[in-house]
Formats: sequence, C-alpha cells, structure tokens
Amino acid sequence: MRKHAQRLTGVGSTIFAEMSALAVRTGSVNLGQGFPDEDGPAEVIEAAVAALRGGRNQYPPGHGTPELLDAVIAHQRRHYGLELERDQVVATTGATEAIAAALLGLVDPGDEVIVLEPFYDSYVAMIQFAGGVRRPVTLRAPDFRLDTDALAAAVSDRTKLILLNTPHNPTGTVLTRAELEAVAAVAIERDLVVVTDEVYEHLTFDQEHVPLATLPGMFERTVTISSAGKTFSLTGWKVGWASGPADLVAAVEGAKNWLSYSSGAPLQPAVAVALDDHDAFHEALAKDLGERRDRLCSGLEALGLRVYRPSGTYFVTTDVSVFGHPDGRAFCTALPGLAGVVAIPSQVFYDAAPDGGGDEGRHLVRWAFCKQREVIDEGLRRLGAADLRAG
Repeated sequence: MRKHAQRLTGVGSTIFAEMSALAVRTGSVNLGQGFPDEDGPAEVIEAAVAALRGGRNQYPPGHGTPELLDAVIAHQRRHYGLELERDQVVATTGATEAIAAALLGLVDPGDEVIVLEPFYDSYVAMIQFAGGVRRPVTLRAPDFRLDTDALAAAVSDRTKLILLNTPHNPTGTVLTRAELEAVAAVAIERDLVVVTDEVYEHLTFDQEHVPLATLPGMFERTVTISSAGKTFSLTGWKVGWASGPADLVAAVEGAKNWLSYSSGAPLQPAVAVALDDHDAFHEALAKDLGERRDRLCSGLEALGLRVYRPSGTYFVTTDVSVFGHPDGRAFCTALPGLAGVVAIPSQVFYDAAPDGGGDEGRHLVRWAFCKQREVIDEGLRRLGAADLRAG
C-alpha cells in the first residue's frame, strides 16, 4: 500500500537537503546551498534579543506585528514609490510560506500556472499541492533571457496565474523593464494574476531590479513577495511578507492562516528595525557579493568551465559537460569524492515534460558565492587540484 498522499509524488526531500547532508557527511566545502557564512546587522540581532527579553514571546497577530507591517509599507514607498495600507501586507514564515499561501489561496485544481524554468523547487511542490498544472517557459543559455513570444504562447483559456522570479534563482537573471512590460501586457490582456518572488531584490550587481507591481496596470493584479533572509543575511529567521491589493493579500492570508497562522513573534519587530534603519547593510552586501561573484566565476573559468555570469542573487551557473559526466547530477554526486566540494545540479530545476526545457539543464551546475572569500578560495583550490573527469 502506498503510504504517502498522491500530492507528494515526485516532491520528496529537496536537493538542498540532500547535497548539504552530503557536504557534512564527506567534510566537503559547501558551495551548493545558498546560505551566507556571516550574520546580518548586530543591531538587528540585538533587537530580537530585546524582544525576547521584553515579553514578545506569545502569538503575534496572524496578519503580522504592527512594526513589521509599517516597515514593509515604508520600504515599498521608499524604494519603489508604492503606497500600501496595512491590509495590503501580510507577514509570513519566510518567502517560502508566502509562495505556498499564494498558490493555495489563488489556484484551483486544474488551473494552469506559468512559471519560469529553471524554477526553484518549492514552486513545483506547491503548484502540485494546489492541484495546479505547471506550464514552464524556459530561460535558455547562454543569456537566460525571457522569450516573450514563448510566454504569450504558453497562455491558454485555463491559465490563472504567472509565477515570476526576478532576480532569478538559479540563473541569476534580472528581468529587464522591457521583459517585465511584456509580462504585464500578457497579464493585462488575458486577465491573469501574477505572483512575484523578489527575495533577491536588493542583491543585484549589473542591473537594477524593477518590481512588476510598479508598472502601469499591474499593482492591482500582482502579489509581491520578499523576505529578510537574503536582504539581511538572516536566512534562518524565516520572516517574509506578501503585499499587493487587499483582495489578493486576503487570499494569501486565508491560506496562510491554516499553514502557520503566525510565527517569529520576537523576530518580526527586529526585522522592522532592519527594514527601517539598515539599507546600508544590503547596499554593502550587494557590492561585496559582486566581488565574490567575480572571484568564483574567474576561478571556475580557469578550470575550463563555461561560466554564465549572473546579474543578481547568490548563484553562478556553469556547463560541466567538458568533464564527460552523463549529467550534472552525476557530476555533483561524484564531486565530493573527487574534490571535496558540493554544488547543486541545475537539472533538478527543469521539467522533464515534452513541453518543458527537457535537456536544457542536463549539464548545468549551480554554485553559491554567498560564502566567505577563504571558503570560495578553498573550494577553488580543491577543484583545481582534482581530476574532475568522469572515470
């Protein structure tokens, strides 16, 4: 007898858990999972400590603490000129829950969801949990730009929602204003809702991030998601938020109420401090990450890999076909034994369906540069000293 529910078929443990466990088991340098080696602002951490000691340890409001809601409102106004009210923001347990709640709250069984491929793996799971039908639009090497004709062609009478990720994980692509205008044109013409995952909004290097909700006619049909994890190097806090028109936010909160109801009571006011007072942190972080990106990219190029240099996020993608392994997963599985390094096979972020990217990601591997320079250097040293060819 099958023990698990059908909705779990094909969406077991994540590749990140698998490869990070492999890194621990083998003592490898973990250039796979995207978590930084250094904590966020000390004042923000102290604000959390003060909240813990100040009695902020019981259930916070399910909608979010007033400080966090107001800080998100101020952030959106200051950075993007968006005007929000409190009923247009909801706090979530990280962006992951916001994405889950948005899909569960907005997608009915049979509704089609357009998603950029390669896609972060939680998208696949949550579309499946909601009973939706995934329709990938593939970003193809070498530039991983959005094919706007393919986007328009992917829309059918059953399409309900576009799930957009920019800056994009895993490719590091930051969608241009022209690309976003094409998305907006499709969404408006076909009356679609758009959910945007913008967790890397402040971590761009060569190109400005433009929120889709700032384009004409898009605020009223867009749910914008972000979090403190990437912006302030506090990934373990799992404090995120969704914002947008009140009716769409209510749908997100309606689902979120039955997932966690509320979370992070002492962390939410601390994240408010981060949003209100620490723009300088993420501005410096973006500059620093750009330098680390270049450090890792140059080292990987020196190994003979084809490197696709990203414009944002924590990640760089390479083509490892030169080493002769059957695919990226085989390469990444062998890598700890060959070199004592862990990376992530990008093929797990692609759809195997005929209308998906197929072999597009077969030999692509994602590496994380959100690590201390000495960690990056040690990973590159190990790779350079190893024979990475298939046996």
